[in-house]
Amino acid sequence: MRKITIFILLVVSLVSAQVEHSGGKNPYSTTPRFYLDIAGYPTNLPGKTRIDIFLKMPYTSVQFIKDNDKYIGGYSVSLTFYDEDGEKILFESMWNEQIVVNSFNATNSGKSFNISYKSSNLKPGDYKIKCIVEDKDSKKNYAYVGELNIKNLDLPIAISDVIFIEKVVNDESGQRIIPSVNNIFTNVDTEIGFFYEIHADTSKKVIARYTVLNAEEEEEFTQDIEYNINKGRNSVKYSFRFDKISLGQYKLKVLLINEDDDEIIGTSKFFRNKLFGFPITITDIDEAVDQMMYIASNDEIGYIKETEDPDTTLERYIEYWKQKDPSPNTIENEVLIEYYRRVAYANENFKSYYPGWKTDMGMIYITLGAPDNVDRHPMDYNSKPYELWDYYEINRRFVFVDQTGFGDYRLLNPVYGDWYRYRN
Repeated sequence: MRKITIFILLVVSLVSAQVEHSGGKNPYSTTPRFYLDIAGYPTNLPGKTRIDIFLKMPYTSVQFIKDNDKYIGGYSVSLTFYDEDGEKILFESMWNEQIVVNSFNATNSGKSFNISYKSSNLKPGDYKIKCIVEDKDSKKNYAYVGELNIKNLDLPIAISDVIFIEKVVNDESGQRIIPSVNNIFTNVDTEIGFFYEIHADTSKKVIARYTVLNAEEEEEFTQDIEYNINKGRNSVKYSFRFDKISLGQYKLKVLLINEDDDEIIGTSKFFRNKLFGFPITITDIDEAVDQMMYIASNDEIGYIKETEDPDTTLERYIEYWKQKDPSPNTIENEVLIEYYRRVAYANENFKSYYPGWKTDMGMIYITLGAPDNVDRHPMDYNSKPYELWDYYEINRRFVFVDQTGFGDYRLLNPVYGDWYRYRN
């Protein structure tokens, strides 16, 4: 017997997301609304660093309007730099973007995006930044808030920040580099490309040491390349194969050293490797297969895991989700994305003695989605903390009780269906 049907997974996802609302925010939207990348470069202006700003806007985040035989969309961008306390505005940039495409399919293509590029000169230091993007037609806006350190690059020899390369295009104007901006690569990519600048006060020979470290700071790749750099600005482009790098986050280090192996200066940047078409939260295939227990049968999970060959495990895992794809002609698998969105949300919000996806609350949330209503009782007199989750569409109420007082809410009435099978 199947543990959960695709029908339930699809239909209940339309239910009001009361649990997310009660938590204040849901950081697990299926697709980021936009990506922002900022890189610092040396400049001839004393006491200043040039910053290049890249904003990548997926077409799926823009509302297009048909105009004769064209489809037109647009958005505005507001990027503000504050002091490190976030109180005083030090720099602000605003601009508008328009996108014109010839077909409706292009407007919702997961492969299509628009990249903005702006440049300015700022003093080195710590900044807080806020970027707001507003769709011109729908008036929906998306925001990013973060911190930025602009380095002092007024040095005898300086190295800029690294920008990863999406692709290189050859046209009438020559060779153009399309920046990655999101710094995400997939298992179908065979190499990582990046570029940066070296500025020097005299011509000299240097060695660039490229190193890739995994999340445990273990070395995955290293190579030394010798360069004869000229006085002034030197643009450097390099790429390396990474077919043996597994899923997860990595750090690229670029270190300039002299012929005596003495360090001169360096920089670093993070990137991620993910499965093509799969959520970025999936970083361990074995764990991802285990997390399928609420949608796949024991036999299906056993089939995926029975081989000792990692490549075969990955192939079977991908094939399982391919069969569940309601729109096989598109990049995104809506069932897959929604399922692991729920897993990620459960891990963030329901963890106790176990990871969130293994808890009773995680079990119900992943299988049924967010409840229509949540009634919390954390400090009732003469009662242990408990919560009531109501699902109106299926006429069910689930009662969770924290028997220990340490946030380990257990399902009091696992009588609906075969919930007891999943319990730890």
